[in-house]
Amino acid sequence: MIFPILGLFIGLTLGFLAPVLVPFALAKYFSVAILAALDAVFGGLRSAVYDKFDNEVFVTGFFSNALMAAFLVFLGDKLGIDLYYVALLAFGFRIFKNLALLRRWILKKHQPDA
Repeated sequence: MIFPILGLFIGLTLGFLAPVLVPFALAKYFSVAILAALDAVFGGLRSAVYDKFDNEVFVTGFFSNALMAAFLVFLGDKLGIDLYYVALLAFGFRIFKNLALLRRWILKKHQPDA
């Protein structure tokens, strides 16, 4: 459980310290990639708290989600359709769902027995 949180902390620290400018043409790709990463992180945290975490599932899910999202953005650019909205909605929904489940788990764990 400590490794995902530590990795997130190190990644955020490096991200804030590294002056990276994303070109406007690639902004859609990066936004979808960030959401894919957050989806994988929150899904991994959810799996960890329910003792169902599997490293292979986490890594393959991370990369397959990122590749599929990037493919949707690329295909949408070629067709002239904003398909990246599909990835944004799907990942956003899953992130909030996992966050809600984590919140319920935390509240249930810290609830005093009546």
